[in-house]
Amino acid sequence: MNTQEIVSSIALTKLNGLSLLNARTLLDSLGSASEVFAHRKDIVDIIPDASKRLVAAFDHTDEALRLAEEEMKFVEQKRLRVLTLNDEDYPQRLRECEDAPLVLYYCGSANLNSQHVVSIVGTRKCSEYGREVCNNFIADLKRYCPDMLIVSGLAYGIDVCAHRAALDNGMQTVGVLAHGLDTIYPSMHRQTAADMVHRQGGLLTEYGVGTTPEKGNFVRRNRIVAGMCDACIVVESSERGGSLITAELAMEYNRDVFAFPGRVYDEYSRGCNNLIRRQQATLLTCAADLLDAMGWDNPLKKDSKRKVVQQELFPDLTDEERVLVNTLKDVDDKHINQIAIDANIPYSRASMILFDLEMKGIVKALGGARYRLVH
Repeated sequence: MNTQEIVSSIALTKLNGLSLLNARTLLDSLGSASEVFAHRKDIVDIIPDASKRLVAAFDHTDEALRLAEEEMKFVEQKRLRVLTLNDEDYPQRLRECEDAPLVLYYCGSANLNSQHVVSIVGTRKCSEYGREVCNNFIADLKRYCPDMLIVSGLAYGIDVCAHRAALDNGMQTVGVLAHGLDTIYPSMHRQTAADMVHRQGGLLTEYGVGTTPEKGNFVRRNRIVAGMCDACIVVESSERGGSLITAELAMEYNRDVFAFPGRVYDEYSRGCNNLIRRQQATLLTCAADLLDAMGWDNPLKKDSKRKVVQQELFPDLTDEERVLVNTLKDVDDKHINQIAIDANIPYSRASMILFDLEMKGIVKALGGARYRLVH
């Protein structure tokens, strides 16, 4: 992407009176931001019903371009990236949304177009239960999809918990900010933000330098969190809150929405429970639930099937071993006494055979003298 196109794209965001919808219409018609400025006097020809406000917006292109040049100085000084709608690194899922930002300012190295992207959101006042669910879920995700990108908003509570859990598990994580990249809000999350940038994660925002974290910005940034993911996961939420707004946006974008259930009397479980009750979200208890619902490959299941097939393809078992293996089929586990009875083999002999099977990796010894097949 050439510098002039980037500057022109930024300048479009600086034009007062140019709505995002109209900007997208102009870009779709002319192909690039540079061409929009080249045809700034032909707006009515491109949008016949253009309002006077829209036409007047292009009377101030010099000022918009000047501001864009100033923005570029900051971008180059801080070695940031500006992703325009035509940039191949722009989040492809987000680009599908009609209200996708014209430009995104990006600091980091995470792949914004990872094969699997999930947004994890929730209340700022999360409970110990919420933190535990979030931490365990992301640790579980690591086992199934280590290359998955975790997206959230770097806010208090579940957001920062998701980012930190991703970092702890060596996963990519990106925080979507409601302000410019010249600051971090809340300030106490600066170290987490720095860790994200330096450990294959990143920070992303549609706001230029000097933009403060105003209330409306948080609502607008939620559409980015919702739009750039395959699935939006709500961990904890009260009956009203930003995470529910994100979930609603995700539904509008035809993204899958999931929620962890909580106790019926807990304030910060009501939002999730309501989403599930209204069938607006799929109940989630673990990472395997997510993979099954999304139709994503489960490598652990593949390994399990492979091991079972290997047992069948390489039947290097004695007759006694095969009898014991058969007694453990179709059950979760079984006590050694019951195994000996079902196999009609003395206890002492059954114990020796089970030990041999354990050494071959075919059975696993559990607590309480119980055994199960390895699958």
